[in-house]
Amino acid sequence: MDIEAAFDEYQRAVDADAELVKVARERAATFKAAFESEPDVRKAWLSGSLRRSTQLDPVHDVDMVIEYDLVDHPDWGQPGPSAGEAVEHARTRCKALLGDPDGTFAELVRRADGRNRAAKCFVDDPDDPEAFTVDVMPVIRQSADALHIPDVEASCWITANPEYLIECAQRRHENWGHYRHMVRVLKAWRLSVTGTVKIRSLVMEVLAWEYLPDGSTRADALATFFEAAATQVNLPIEDPAGLCGPIQPDLDVGALRTALEEAADIAASAQVAARRGDTDEALVLWGRVLGPEFPAPALKSRTTSTASAALSTLSMINRPQG
Repeated sequence: MDIEAAFDEYQRAVDADAELVKVARERAATFKAAFESEPDVRKAWLSGSLRRSTQLDPVHDVDMVIEYDLVDHPDWGQPGPSAGEAVEHARTRCKALLGDPDGTFAELVRRADGRNRAAKCFVDDPDDPEAFTVDVMPVIRQSADALHIPDVEASCWITANPEYLIECAQRRHENWGHYRHMVRVLKAWRLSVTGTVKIRSLVMEVLAWEYLPDGSTRADALATFFEAAATQVNLPIEDPAGLCGPIQPDLDVGALRTALEEAADIAASAQVAARRGDTDEALVLWGRVLGPEFPAPALKSRTTSTASAALSTLSMINRPQG
């Protein structure tokens, strides 16, 4: 198996099942139609990773944005209790429209809970840890490129633009047809290192947007990404729209940098092996980066010794700390 074919096979393991994605989009469409039937709603739209097509398997949550008309809710967007009132309004209307049983539009939602910024609507058994949920977030549009989003815990509204990253992902994928697929690969890598560092999914999306290059092979792009991200991760990882500040304030940057450096070293060795024509060794090394689902041949003794030597050399390189 060559390296491109191995990445093709790995991609199939990482990508969400097409039927599950279809069901998730159908459920989102039901929520959209239900809320857009409301007289105080200007627009309802799908957001999050499903909208950006960067979701991983399994697909068990959907993010919906409900734009309400300020004329009908003149206090919304102001500091104070209006944030909690907005989330509660979305929660109660979700149950009225889509409650199972007795929803007036469809019978879909078994339970709806108010959370900090959205109503979490359980389509499946709420006691199931893998239950499919829809987060319904009420917002007020502030301008063409900014929304007011409730923050119940802080009794205020924050300004955000989730459409910005949606548009960025769309443009990047148009430039390089592997972009969305490789974002999913990096999200899968993130899960493989959660034992050492907790990384929010959105952190990986923003790092990919900043450091994953277009127009190269997937192996080249990943190797470049890990090296660039490892040297730049000390810089703040912030909302790409420039509105919300740091994405994960509690991120252990040192642990993430270490994980990125280790991946960069192994990826660089894989690239060296590939250039000298040792595809098996390259695949084994990529398997060390991406985990057991990456199709790699059985580890050979010569591969171990060669890879160890290469990694020993790479570990002597002084990295800029950014």
